[in-house]
Amino acid sequence: MMLRSQKVRKLAPEMDPLRLGMGWKLDDLEKPQIMIESTYGNSHPGSSHLNQFVEEAVRSVDENGGKAARYYATDMCDGMGQGHDGINYSLAHRDAIVNLIEVQANATTFDGGVFIASCDKAMPAMLMSIGRLKEMSAIMVTGGVMEAFTLPPEYTEDDPGCAINELLTLEQIGKFSAQYERHEIPDEQLTYYKQHACPSCGACSFMGTASTMQVMAESLGLMLPGTALMPATAPELRQAAYDAGKQLLQLVRQGITAADIVTMKSFENAIMVHAAISGSTNAVMHIPAIAHEFGIEIDADTFDRLHRGAHYLLNIRPAGDWPAQYFYYAGGVPRVMEEIKEMLHLDVMTVTGKTLGENLEDLKKSGYYEHCDGILKSKSQAIHRNIARTDIIRGFDHAIGTNGSIAILKGNLAPEGAVIKHTACPPGMFNSRLTARPFDSEEEAIDAILHGKVKPGDAVFIRYEGPRGSGMPEMFYTGEAICSDPKLAASVALITDGRFSGASRGPVIGHVSPEAAAGGPIALVEEGDLIELNLEKRSLNIVGVNGVEKTPQEMDVVLSQRKKGWKGFKSKYTKGILKLYAQHAVSAMKGAYMD
Repeated sequence: MMLRSQKVRKLAPEMDPLRLGMGWKLDDLEKPQIMIESTYGNSHPGSSHLNQFVEEAVRSVDENGGKAARYYATDMCDGMGQGHDGINYSLAHRDAIVNLIEVQANATTFDGGVFIASCDKAMPAMLMSIGRLKEMSAIMVTGGVMEAFTLPPEYTEDDPGCAINELLTLEQIGKFSAQYERHEIPDEQLTYYKQHACPSCGACSFMGTASTMQVMAESLGLMLPGTALMPATAPELRQAAYDAGKQLLQLVRQGITAADIVTMKSFENAIMVHAAISGSTNAVMHIPAIAHEFGIEIDADTFDRLHRGAHYLLNIRPAGDWPAQYFYYAGGVPRVMEEIKEMLHLDVMTVTGKTLGENLEDLKKSGYYEHCDGILKSKSQAIHRNIARTDIIRGFDHAIGTNGSIAILKGNLAPEGAVIKHTACPPGMFNSRLTARPFDSEEEAIDAILHGKVKPGDAVFIRYEGPRGSGMPEMFYTGEAICSDPKLAASVALITDGRFSGASRGPVIGHVSPEAAAGGPIALVEEGDLIELNLEKRSLNIVGVNGVEKTPQEMDVVLSQRKKGWKGFKSKYTKGILKLYAQHAVSAMKGAYMD
């Protein structure tokens, strides 16, 4: 088998002197050419530590018969984009990374790639890139998750919504910020939380989008088993980066490409794991986008179908108690897969060159679970608690819930669908009648919530925040403002054509499609409309006007009349990537990628 790089090299004799000009040796030219692609950069703690794993992968490739080349596609941080228009770049930059990696991989043909990332858009971008380059061998390495910070007693709050209050993680800052705005805690207390919420590098330590997509990468078969959500500081993670480089060369020599590994069965496995971990709702957008690059069509209804009846096992923040690093201590993705084994396709190929079923059997013999148990015991002693593995990952027969973690809602408000994480929603709101309070920006909505203008029983709408509106930013702080107010948390819904942070909790409904900028019904909602949410029926409808109930036929007439008076939408972005994104992004229900 002739390597891809060698086929191109035969056609381009000038390639040899150019590579020799970088310091390569003559015998390097005959080796498998491997790109080490990462989102390393000093842009945020999720990526600033990645170069150590890049260097481990480079060393591994070079020591095991290949020649490595470093490439970088630095990502942005949603946290640093909060509070200003920077957050609007978040989804657009996912696609920008994919396009850049496509150029880097194809302009200088490679035989395989090690892809290294940690965070919200970097992880799906890398997986989309692997899909776009699916005829190449590929393997993922993640930068793990940051540590949680152990709070001293004077800063440990008694929050009934979280049983492990002495461990501080970043998603709690939204709650503390809202408490400060309501004068419930002093400035110095908020400052202390902000200064200690990120005690190390790595992805944010909760089951947000970054952690979810790390788990999805392993569940798709593209990572070495058991390596998702290791703490960023763990020596095992550096070893995993070295092992990944070595294993990639085996895939190249065996001719196993990403297309051989990732199939429809792989995606179904990943979605079943997503249900078991109560993963971020953003995966409903990223997984279809990744599948699209592999030439596989998956929509949000696939999630809804597979989540129905699925056992939800994971007690990890934001829906649960423990920081994300404890997921690894409890056995990680392999432990979850063992619990839901009967629901998985065990015959799928993985980057080990073995099937998923074979990997799970090998882990039992390798001492992996005993290693995790030992770390958990040590961590238990450090915080003076007796922590059992099943406190973090429940057994299948002792599930937290038995109907997955998300639902896709449809109706006259969301004809193409909307998504809710029902495991984070108060059960009393599963079947609700609410009064519409529409806002055309997040800033207006937050101001109304913090100043008591939103009442129990309201449905707060934030619209024109979809892909073609403002780039589909996340509405994290609005959701936190609602959830941190006891008067609102169990009775107010937040509904948007934007998206939510993976840290979001409470009755939040996002991705409403068609979006307002495309003239979807969410653009037509008026103050005082009656909104009906019915999780059992998977429905989301406008059922009345000015507090008076209407029949479905009457509402159709009302919406039709309102549509005639709708003035349309014009994006404020007249140049650059956000202009391109607004023009070319598909619906959030299809993946919000640029077509």
